[in-house]
Amino acid sequence: MADMKVPFYGHQRQYHSIKADIDNAISTVLESGAYVQGPTLKRFEGELAAYAGTKHAIGLNSGTDALWLVFMGLGLKPGDEVITMPNTFFATAEAIWIAGGKAVFVDCDPKTKNIDPAKIEAAITPKTVGIVPVHLYGQCADMKAIDAIAKKHKLWVVEDAAQSIDAAGPGWKMGDYSVAVATSFIIQKNLGCFGDGGAVFTNRPDLDTFCRRMRNHGSLARDHHSYGFNSRLDDIHAGVLSVKLKHIGKWSDRRRAIAARLTAGLKGTKFQLPYEAPGYRHVFHLYVIETPKRDQCVKDLVAAGVDAKTHYSIAIHHQDGYPWGKDAAIPFPVPNAEKNAAQCISLPMFPELTDAEVDIMIDVVCKWDKANH
Repeated sequence: MADMKVPFYGHQRQYHSIKADIDNAISTVLESGAYVQGPTLKRFEGELAAYAGTKHAIGLNSGTDALWLVFMGLGLKPGDEVITMPNTFFATAEAIWIAGGKAVFVDCDPKTKNIDPAKIEAAITPKTVGIVPVHLYGQCADMKAIDAIAKKHKLWVVEDAAQSIDAAGPGWKMGDYSVAVATSFIIQKNLGCFGDGGAVFTNRPDLDTFCRRMRNHGSLARDHHSYGFNSRLDDIHAGVLSVKLKHIGKWSDRRRAIAARLTAGLKGTKFQLPYEAPGYRHVFHLYVIETPKRDQCVKDLVAAGVDAKTHYSIAIHHQDGYPWGKDAAIPFPVPNAEKNAAQCISLPMFPELTDAEVDIMIDVVCKWDKANH
């Protein structure tokens, strides 16, 4: 929206901030003639693995495929149950269903909005095989607590890190307490290409081999195929991501600075503001505030020039695509997750926002709070 005082997305600003490097990366791939599973992808995967601190990184065509390919690699089969939370993007549960399993939802923590470890054990049955914590909005879930539960019950853990690249916990990083980490590179993510993309990070050679084979029609060698799919990250996107990866730490720091400015400016309002757990590195993919008057608030903020949006405003078990019917009862109550879905508002958040734009947001939101709360 060109007339917005504060736009929601900064894709073009980011492109122009590193335009020469992006253009050179794309041109290099175009001139090479190697566009699919070429040397640029191979180099980026090496850079990504080094950055993540894992032995392997596999570039794929989406974060959704990253999840379900890992689930398939872990042997997920019909009847198997996987515990996750419902106040996130539909793809988390969808990937479980695609791979043949059943998503079992438990509630989120009322502060962080991430899966509540205290709710997990009650949901474990003889059919449970794994746990998928989602690092919602850019803050990691409590992986130490989740790891302890998983080990006790002999379950695997796969992290959904679609929103959280560059995030970390106190003294640990993503991948330290899981068999694999799946992430997304769609344009609006903190590390985004100019379309769809995703990756898996893992230390397990079997999952590395499985995902590489499955992303390419079951092939690891030319003309040799087994069962597989087409889920490749192309070299142009890999080249773009290679350039952007060099900036991710700086961009995350700027997001954190913007979030701190927003939180300081909105302190004292009646909105529920984001909570950063002690010792965690929250990278604020989204800056989410909550109010019972959400729909009216979004409408009024947009009218005032602040392009606010909602994300995951319908819990997964209330979606039309929920396999058992969107009004079907679920085994465990999820009041915090449903409240989060009903009240969440995403304010503009991208590294290229100016302090002046952040202050406009603060002024508009505070005026709305005063008039409506």
